[in-house]
Amino acid sequence: MAKLRVVVLISGSGSNLQALLDAQIAHLEIVAVISNEPKAFGLERAQQANIASAVLNHRNYADRASYDADLQQLIDQYAPDLVVLAGFMRILTATLVEHYRGRMLNIHPSLLPKFQGLHTHERALAARETEHGASVHFVTAELDGGPVIAQVRVPVLPNDDAETLGARVLAQEHRLYPTTVRWFAEKRLALGADGRAWLDGAPLLHPQILL
Repeated sequence: MAKLRVVVLISGSGSNLQALLDAQIAHLEIVAVISNEPKAFGLERAQQANIASAVLNHRNYADRASYDADLQQLIDQYAPDLVVLAGFMRILTATLVEHYRGRMLNIHPSLLPKFQGLHTHERALAARETEHGASVHFVTAELDGGPVIAQVRVPVLPNDDAETLGARVLAQEHRLYPTTVRWFAEKRLALGADGRAWLDGAPLLHPQILL
């Protein structure tokens, strides 16, 4: 079986990138890591793993459309089968997202559709949620609104603050993302023509919950 070529986009530490590397998923090769932040620690992780890396600094662009046009061109140089957003802190244009329709995944630190966007841990605490977590979804033009594939749940403890809650969620992200990417590599996972996530030949009526 030919290896699935993956490009990972990051903005920060790259801990989910490291989780994917540590998982050693069969039939999968991370061929490049791209960051919009020149000092992102995830670039060092790529270097240590002998993976090609590149920086495309969004500050050098006047608008989102021109940045995304160059980002798409850069990604396509690596001929990916899958683009993985791993803490890439950019809102993508509909044009770029459509180009990778069914081939782009994102992980978001909430139980989607709750708390789309930023500051999810603070918002979960403010809402007095008893349960929080993370979701992996196919990327669509709607921010954090694509079909959810899988989730992991974390209880909110009485003494939690955003930092402690976020740390527990992140630890579970490191289980969730490799599992979901592995499904894609094994050709078990796809975005259907009906706009829903399909797993093992059937549409997902509800996200898969990792225990």
